[in-house]
Amino acid sequence: MEFSAKQIAELIEGVVVGDPDATVNNVSKIEDGKPGTISFLSNPKYTKYIYETKASIVLVNKSFEPEHKVEATMIQVEDAYVAVAKLMQMYAESMPKKSGIEQPSYISESASIGEFPYVGAFAYLGDNVTIGDNVSIYPNAYIGDNVTIGDNTVVYAGVKIYQGCKIGSNCILHAGSVVGSDGFGFAPGEDGVFTKIPQLGNVVLEDDVEIGANTTVDRATMGSTIVHKGVKLDNLIQIAHNAEIGDNTVMAALTAIAGSAKVGKNCMFGGHTGVAGHLTVADEVKLSAYTAVSKNVTKKDVWLRGIPAQDAKVYARTFANFKQLPNLAAQVKELKEEIKKLKGE
Repeated sequence: MEFSAKQIAELIEGVVVGDPDATVNNVSKIEDGKPGTISFLSNPKYTKYIYETKASIVLVNKSFEPEHKVEATMIQVEDAYVAVAKLMQMYAESMPKKSGIEQPSYISESASIGEFPYVGAFAYLGDNVTIGDNVSIYPNAYIGDNVTIGDNTVVYAGVKIYQGCKIGSNCILHAGSVVGSDGFGFAPGEDGVFTKIPQLGNVVLEDDVEIGANTTVDRATMGSTIVHKGVKLDNLIQIAHNAEIGDNTVMAALTAIAGSAKVGKNCMFGGHTGVAGHLTVADEVKLSAYTAVSKNVTKKDVWLRGIPAQDAKVYARTFANFKQLPNLAAQVKELKEEIKKLKGE
């Protein structure tokens, strides 16, 4: 299916600079652009490619001012990254979707399924499961007893949702993710033997949550582990029992949030970050990759880095000094030798 620059601009409220009749039928990265494709420029590091790209159309920010001639037709928008995401979402929604209930699959007689479902082969839906409208459950998914899933949610292959968990509308659970497995709770005895503490709570995922592949969200010991509206979790993330993640927070791969920690709204965590148990992180906090939070973060809108977490600018200065330690050590050694000589004299 082909789209012209004019049509695309109307969809994303952009302004065409160049040929409004230029057409595309695919997408490409700006550095690998090919004729008949659309690309975008949002990161200044890639600016040089806009003068070289063979892409027919490039989305750019309205603030972009070319220094040389650009062969491609440009569409100016407020935010090129957001605009391309919107276009790709429109394209994805236009693709054919699976529907119906495949066999063999198991659906309990007490389960309730809304309109226009897709249930893949070998899926399991337990007792008193409630599924909303337009829900897709792919093959080999396990939906435990008393689970509820809201409208338009997608549960990909191999996902496991344990009993009693609640999944909101417009959620996406990617392959291999596990929601509601037991929290890590054991009581140590005097004899050194650990006794398991039953995990009697559940997990609540609110609307518009996305869970990456092989990410785990543990059920609460009591009450609920809560992932609030709009949260996006990357692959291979661990959210422990009774944790709470605030609205629209995003976390990159290999992040771990320990038990009963509470993370605020609109936070951004880089890869391999961690928050210790029972801590609170304020709203709008940013963690660079490989950052470990070991005490409460009470100030909102701060950027932290390092182990233990500290102000990112302070960390940068500290690390700059750290790199000088070998030279400083050599200088100290020389000074010691000079002091010895002076004492001898």
